[in-house]
Amino acid sequence: MVRPWRRVRTSAIAAVCLAFVAAVMTASTAQSSPATPKPLQILQMNLCDSGIGRCYTGRSVAEAAGVIRADRPDVVTLNEVCRGDVDTLEQALAGASGGVVVSAFKAANDRHTGGAYECTNGQPYGIGVLVHVPTAYRGYVTYSGLYPTQDLNDPEERVWLCLDAIGSFYACTTHLANTSRTVALAQCAYLLHTAIPDVRARNAGYEPTVLGGDLNLGSAGPQDVRACVPSGYVRRGDGGVQYVLATIDFSLTSDRSIVMNGTTDHPGLLVALTTP
Repeated sequence: MVRPWRRVRTSAIAAVCLAFVAAVMTASTAQSSPATPKPLQILQMNLCDSGIGRCYTGRSVAEAAGVIRADRPDVVTLNEVCRGDVDTLEQALAGASGGVVVSAFKAANDRHTGGAYECTNGQPYGIGVLVHVPTAYRGYVTYSGLYPTQDLNDPEERVWLCLDAIGSFYACTTHLANTSRTVALAQCAYLLHTAIPDVRARNAGYEPTVLGGDLNLGSAGPQDVRACVPSGYVRRGDGGVQYVLATIDFSLTSDRSIVMNGTTDHPGLLVALTTP
């Protein structure tokens, strides 16, 4: 006869054995099933923070910081920002994402002064990019330039900017002319057909590319964005003039318009990309 205390002991041993077998099977399954790669999230925002435009509220940077903390994107492309705004938002992304976060800024040119276009607070005004480096950090390099085609009636001369997170990808941004769709189209064509290929040539190697920006081009008609985007890119827009483009190394998986609560005249555009 088996005594009651031995039944309890036997049951306990059996339970331990079953738990061990389940753990081994779980570990084996995890090792045999490849992990789903985390999507690369690109957040494009036009913050209208120069202090000059009628869309200026003085609250857009704080709103953008909240969006960054909530969504933790991998790349943030910024238009119509002051130099200090990029520093503020870099801190927000670093605090939300951890790891390595790097940034770059490029001021628009002022045709009247020959120097940097300025916000009303005296800081340089232009475009910026933030990157949360998703792999082992190997440093970064920035590239930028002034478009050869400009609207001569607009004192703000438009520029482009790319940050190469070495070993990962290029993250680029731009804010094209808003006074002439013909000029914006020429600038778009220059960026995608000349500037970015030249950057790759100087860097002696191809890397995937993502671009976010306010292109001031629609998605229909003879002068829409399709007229300047090469065949090797996929794109997603906000239904207005903002777009995220990516080389076909990536697949578009989702997009979302983000309400900025009246702090700027453009929504945020968050696009998720995955590698095939």
